[in-house]
Amino acid sequence: MASAAKRRLTALSEQLVAPIGDQGKFEDIPVLKKVAGDSTGPRVKGKVVIVTGANSPLGIGRASAHQFAQNGAKAVYICDFNDTHLETHKRELAMLYPDVDVHPRKFDASDEKAVKAVVDEGVKKYGRLDIFFANAGIVGQPKTFTEITSDDFLHTLKTNVVSVHLAAKYAAPAMMITSAEKKYPSGSIVATASVAGLRSNAGSTDYSASKSGVVSIAQTISYQLAGTGIRINAICPGVIETGMTAPMYEAARSRGTEKKIGQLNPLGRGAHADEVARVALFLGSDESSYVNGQAWAVDGGLSAGHPFVPGKLG
Repeated sequence: MASAAKRRLTALSEQLVAPIGDQGKFEDIPVLKKVAGDSTGPRVKGKVVIVTGANSPLGIGRASAHQFAQNGAKAVYICDFNDTHLETHKRELAMLYPDVDVHPRKFDASDEKAVKAVVDEGVKKYGRLDIFFANAGIVGQPKTFTEITSDDFLHTLKTNVVSVHLAAKYAAPAMMITSAEKKYPSGSIVATASVAGLRSNAGSTDYSASKSGVVSIAQTISYQLAGTGIRINAICPGVIETGMTAPMYEAARSRGTEKKIGQLNPLGRGAHADEVARVALFLGSDESSYVNGQAWAVDGGLSAGHPFVPGKLG
């Protein structure tokens, strides 16, 4: 057998190598076939997780680290180029979830050597990598397209798009590593895109282009990982109160217009980071075993239709 064929065979997911067989019957109907484990227990038990963009006290990254730790992760790497709060996050997580190893790491998520290093570290220490949440990103240039320089545009693309490419580039091979504990390749790569990557008027030109790129990366790589059991999906948040959007929220509060934030979506409000983190948990876990190459809007329904003013729809 050719070496390429051997590699492909060893990379096949458990579902392709050993598909679920007949589970018997209950009376005269077949027993349900289930890929994932029990939904009432820890959803990522024993898994090794990397989260980038985890420094902000208000951020999706921090909230997601809590969800992964609360749901039984063996280890969580919390990473950011700014580490002002990472040690505080570690102490909080250690207090709440003492059985979880928490590793703060300071690096730029678009730095190839640094991304490779944290993946290599996780594999060397634990022999596996199961979830990589590529959440790092910047807001881009809040200007019209005629005022954005090419250097600024490229900086946004590097931070928001190249970081996701690097996460997938190094996480996917690590997720293919098997052992006595992890008998088949498997894993989940989750990337933070935005509703701005799905619709216009939700961000600046450079930001919107970068988030469209994240969606495209998830769609494209999902096919390049065909058969491996490694999935990749993008989350597309709408208006969320995070460190990135804090200036907008602060300005609204100072004007007494905070309740107007998110008024164009059907839920009529902005979101909390934990609401997005729970989607990241689902996509990272085996619960989403058949979700792949998708852009999941977590936007209160904003992208479901055209924005309208409540009470003005004829």
